[in-house]
Amino acid sequence: MNISVATGLGSISGWKTLQRIEARQLAVIANDPVVQRATTYFRDNISSGTSAADLVGDYRMLSVALGAFGLEQDIPNKAFIRKVLESDLSDDKSLVNRLSDKRYLRLAQAFHLGRASSDQTALGKQISEAYLQREYERRVGESDESLRLALNARRELQQFVGRESSNKTLWYEVLGNPPLRKVFEGAFGFGGAYGRLSVDRQLEEFTKAAERYLGSSAFTDITTEKGIDKLVTNYLARTQVATGSAQNRYSSALALLTG
Repeated sequence: MNISVATGLGSISGWKTLQRIEARQLAVIANDPVVQRATTYFRDNISSGTSAADLVGDYRMLSVALGAFGLEQDIPNKAFIRKVLESDLSDDKSLVNRLSDKRYLRLAQAFHLGRASSDQTALGKQISEAYLQREYERRVGESDESLRLALNARRELQQFVGRESSNKTLWYEVLGNPPLRKVFEGAFGFGGAYGRLSVDRQLEEFTKAAERYLGSSAFTDITTEKGIDKLVTNYLARTQVATGSAQNRYSSALALLTG
């Protein structure tokens, strides 16, 4: 049985609770036998199986590798993942560079570097730590999915810090990263219709909304501790209101049916 993470009641109060207990909860999950078996197996076997064919051919290895990048839903898509891992990173037209979701690129980069290095221990440690963080987020999501998305957004945005990419490029990464995009959409009150706009129009709408709700559309501001907190708080507040409204509508309908 997996160890769960209690978050308290309500998204915003739950977020504050998580910030207090996160280090302790991560330590507990790191000692969970299920997680220990998964990460130990990965570290023990990474040196003998880092080719794309080897990785996709070992379900336990692949589960940890994909889980470390939030791509666990792609476990059945072995042919696709193999193509991603075998893509030429230096070719702008290769599959992995054409995918809008840059989690696949980060996966390929990690294993390209791993194969190029004689020290597989570092790769095993890097993937295991990323898997642990994602597993923590997944278990938080069992109690409150909005909190899982908030944790994911914080981690993803922290990884933007120090990047040399242009602000426009980073916005395109947000648009192409479904879990991260969902937090921005929620914080801005955007509905699903925005996804049907052209990519350039989406970029325009997202940057204007960031100026309005976050005070800046520059990731040098958004990725600060204050900027991330403002984004997450806006997202959780809107989510809490929407969830409460839906529950009230359900309660009213139930009362009419049973009254």
